[in-house]
Amino acid sequence: MTPPIEKQKIKWLPLEANPDVWNKIIHDNGVASNWSFCDVFGFDPELLAFVPQPVEALIFLFPITDAYEAHRRETNAQIKAKQPTVFEDTKHIHFFKQTISNACGMIGLLHALANNKQKPGIFSADDALFPSIMRQTKDMTPNERAAFLETCAPLAQVHAHGAESGQTEAPSLEEQIYLHFICFVNIDGVLYQLDGRQEFPVSHGPITNSLLEDTVVVMKEFMARDPEEANFSAIALTSDQ
Repeated sequence: MTPPIEKQKIKWLPLEANPDVWNKIIHDNGVASNWSFCDVFGFDPELLAFVPQPVEALIFLFPITDAYEAHRRETNAQIKAKQPTVFEDTKHIHFFKQTISNACGMIGLLHALANNKQKPGIFSADDALFPSIMRQTKDMTPNERAAFLETCAPLAQVHAHGAESGQTEAPSLEEQIYLHFICFVNIDGVLYQLDGRQEFPVSHGPITNSLLEDTVVVMKEFMARDPEEANFSAIALTSDQ
């Protein structure tokens, strides 16, 4: 019997956590100029005050470590045990599974846009790449969205150009990357963590202060789990409405 042909994993160069790069990507592909990414210079209140408001999404970059992986597996198991209907309960969230290696930055970017797509004025051109992706994937399952992204040549080209245009030299495709982007968004007053490596969106409960302040609490928990690591950073998607 002939063994099945194993599907070759698609691999992209990683994006840099550089708001200038991310802004060029979105503004060249259908997102209005008054929506933009900016640095979050630190998680203390005096530094958070420099982040323009309103904050519509946060992108968090952190290292994938043994401690994080253990926590991720434990959290997934606990959620599924306590909430067996979690997949059904989160169907309304525009969630993308990540099947392309090193695409976590673009997945985070897509999560930030997709879960704000209903807001007036976010898109400047309906026929551009990002609004088109949102329309085409709106009613898909997370796995169907992943398959769509694998065959979306225009997105791959945009990503490749963005990965090559950062301030630091892009790594080779063979280099092992241990940093990972995830997205935090406010969906119906609930703070959700959207990570394409997870099986489903993770709820952190109702937002009690603001998207920015509540997300900082969660990001600090990531940092506390890995006190010897230093590669933590965040950028915010803001709108000037």
